[in-house]
Amino acid sequence: MSHAQQKATDFRALHEGDAFIIPNPWDAGSARVLEALGFKALASTSSGFAFTLGRLDGGATPDEVLEHVRALDRSTSLPVSVDLGNGFGPEPEAAATAIARAAEAGAVGGSIEDYDPEGEIYDLDHSVERVAAASEAARELNFPFMLTARAENHIRGNPDIDDTITRLQAYERAGADVLYAPGLRSGDEIRAVSEATSKPLNVLAHASLTLPEIVDAGGLRISLGGALTWVAVEAMATAATKVRDAGDFSSLDVPPARIKEWLGG
Repeated sequence: MSHAQQKATDFRALHEGDAFIIPNPWDAGSARVLEALGFKALASTSSGFAFTLGRLDGGATPDEVLEHVRALDRSTSLPVSVDLGNGFGPEPEAAATAIARAAEAGAVGGSIEDYDPEGEIYDLDHSVERVAAASEAARELNFPFMLTARAENHIRGNPDIDDTITRLQAYERAGADVLYAPGLRSGDEIRAVSEATSKPLNVLAHASLTLPEIVDAGGLRISLGGALTWVAVEAMATAATKVRDAGDFSSLDVPPARIKEWLGG
């Protein structure tokens, strides 16, 4: 079994067991730390990665995203799933190509969303065609690539739970392996989606929900989005502000990081 096939097999097996957290590193170093901390799989964060380039979410080019996937894959033995945004283009063919290129770069899973960067959610029929094309591309690979279909309503100003459920049901029929509606805010919303679908449900964690609440409502895979990136950035900015405004270096007096332990040195 090849390296990619082993990662893919391990990743699929995670979706057949108990609920698990899949954190989102923003670079190779954070990926190594998360692996050392005992997580079993990783997912990229489009916003966190764009930040490393000095850009806002969506600002990375397809080639930059794919090089990021290669860096994450090289840095860790864990399965890596990649946030592919809208699949690098509006047409079904673009979504299919995005899956093939992501797999070639080392990803064993990836998400396609139904939101156009120009500012509109794709209509349902078109969205289904895109998921079906991505699913077909995934099935043509020589390992079990986990395709996640995302319904973007709840983070794009349209918190219509009925439309979200209709979309996810259609994406399930079109071949998605995992369903995801980022922005669900309560256990009731998560439960409504979970009870209406049969594929593993990814839930985006937030501070108002606990892990037991998410799992009890039917969430199987819990991702963190760009949150860990912003935790790290906020800590840096807070310390730097104290240095700038008061010459206060106390924030720099922290215990030595376990870098050698985390990075295997």
